[in-house]
Amino acid sequence: MFKKILIANRGEIASRVIKTARRMGIATVAVYSDADRNAMHVALADEAVHIGASPVGESYLKGERIIEAAKATGAQAIHPGYGFLSENPGFVDQVVAAGLVFIGPSSASIRAMGLKDAAKRLMEKAGVPVVPGYHGEAQELVVLSSKAKEIGFPVLIKARAGGGGKGMRLVEDQDAFPEALAAARREAKASFGDDRVLVEKYVSKPRHIEVQVFGDNHGNVVHLYERDCSAQRRHQKVIEEAPAPGMDQAMRAAMTSAAVKAAQAIRYSGAGTIEFIVDASDGLRPDRFWFMEMNTRLQVEHPVTEMITGVDLVEWQLRVAAGEAIPLRQEGIGIDGHAVEARLYAEDAARDFLPAIGTLHHLRFPDALQSGAELRIDTGVRSGDTISPFYDPMIAKVIVHADDRSAALSGLVEALDATQVAGSTVNARFLSALASDADFASGNVDTGLIARKQPELTRPGKATSRAAAIAALAAAGSSSPRDGDPWSDLVGYGHFGGLAKSVVLAAGENKRTGRVRPRPDGRYETEIDGETFVLSEADRGKAASWKGHVTVFDETGSHDFTLDDPFARAEEASGGGDALRAPMPGLVKMVRVQPGDAVQKGQALLVLEAMKMEHTIAAPHDGTIADIVTEGAQVTDGTVLVRFEEAPAPAMAG
Repeated sequence: MFKKILIANRGEIASRVIKTARRMGIATVAVYSDADRNAMHVALADEAVHIGASPVGESYLKGERIIEAAKATGAQAIHPGYGFLSENPGFVDQVVAAGLVFIGPSSASIRAMGLKDAAKRLMEKAGVPVVPGYHGEAQELVVLSSKAKEIGFPVLIKARAGGGGKGMRLVEDQDAFPEALAAARREAKASFGDDRVLVEKYVSKPRHIEVQVFGDNHGNVVHLYERDCSAQRRHQKVIEEAPAPGMDQAMRAAMTSAAVKAAQAIRYSGAGTIEFIVDASDGLRPDRFWFMEMNTRLQVEHPVTEMITGVDLVEWQLRVAAGEAIPLRQEGIGIDGHAVEARLYAEDAARDFLPAIGTLHHLRFPDALQSGAELRIDTGVRSGDTISPFYDPMIAKVIVHADDRSAALSGLVEALDATQVAGSTVNARFLSALASDADFASGNVDTGLIARKQPELTRPGKATSRAAAIAALAAAGSSSPRDGDPWSDLVGYGHFGGLAKSVVLAAGENKRTGRVRPRPDGRYETEIDGETFVLSEADRGKAASWKGHVTVFDETGSHDFTLDDPFARAEEASGGGDALRAPMPGLVKMVRVQPGDAVQKGQALLVLEAMKMEHTIAAPHDGTIADIVTEGAQVTDGTVLVRFEEAPAPAMAG
């Protein structure tokens, strides 16, 4: 077994690998960029090496620097995690050439499965069912458009390299094909350095079901059953679970057999996932699933498999990479209960899932669940850490394991509702709403469920008067009353009747004045919105105060209040101007208008790329462009993108 390994990754997955390595007595080396200098994975590792600037192209994608760090620290092997260089065969070759071990499959296996079109031809040869489509080399618009027409609309354009929904477009008709193809190619080029695509038939009620496989260098291949990842938005997974709801033995046998056959076809070694698309229009049937792609790495959602099988997949990766055989035979791997995982992201679900950034001034997860379900939190951040624009904005994976699916989903809702995050907008309420949705809870799920129900699933909860009262109490003072003196935390106030501390709270355009008065019994009387609430220290525990803000957590979600500052308000008012600002940090990918152009409400003005996804910025009203940002500009949240000419003042009547 290895004595020391280097983890060529960051955040949650780096922290996850370090924990298993530590349990096995293996020393770990972390790598970090400028932005990650004080990150959690750096603190957890035994050693850490700086590898470059914050952008991934200057740090985590610099394979030569990572290999240098491994050799300098005496690491014997490199664990790639997921993303970054994990499926880069050239990097694998570099690692091996340097005399190190790559903890994952061979470069030949990665190459065989790395290009979707070639992989599908290989799978057809191996007898694995593949979805109807065009996987050829010709990439001209006329060829691809013609093939799409032959396949029949709607079709999916997909990047032939990579995954994660990037470089993918659903096209409903022939007229929309050219623009969708151009957008898919740009996104694929930015994400994977390869703008080639394939075109496939779009299945009307698709489910995404994948099978975890594991191979070793002794010719053994096993499966660890399936995961259902059908709850997606923009082709990115949101909630994953194992086993798949509605799966019967015949369907499971067909899918797992096909998955093992796929792994055997490329003599696969290590952890891998065979992804299938399933036509669920008539339930799950053995003749209605097709190979989509193979992920030649550990998946983000691997914990649900670990929870139902009792297998530590990272430990298996380390053992197999060190030359050992798979620890268990197929008959020794069973299913115990049901597990679900939700991806907690810094993103604004109510604003079409715009990525968010910010400092996590307050971060708290429940220690246990009242339901008795098993809770696991995989995270790479702590209170005080910053969600930066340089990397994926994942905060944590919330994983729950219970005896059955209903209990697991109930536990997940409980865990999400008890999670507290202040300082950045998060998707916890959306995840809880999805896990509670009647269709999802019944197993009636497909990849279009979230899109169909997005308005109701992302509707923000309204802050109640009680929530505002709790915010006022938290803003009035943050320390507990001392020696039974309820006034002690309301600094500057004395023991004479009728005194109360006034707090002005702002939530959007709505301002509220709360008056907090301590009671002799140690509780607080708070007046707001014409109502009076008697609150306790337990109520104050439902709020977090940070830098002029208070965030309150209740059954309707989290609610941010700003402590009203008249000086800041005056400064903001002096800014003036008719401007359109960036809703998030990103790169201006394309500018479609220029100064002097007259535009109409809803017209596309520019394309902003954030987190490797493209977002179209449209005109909020009719007007004339006075100034617009240049293509290629890096912008932060709130940067002015477009200024409109001021409308002429109406003529005075003579």
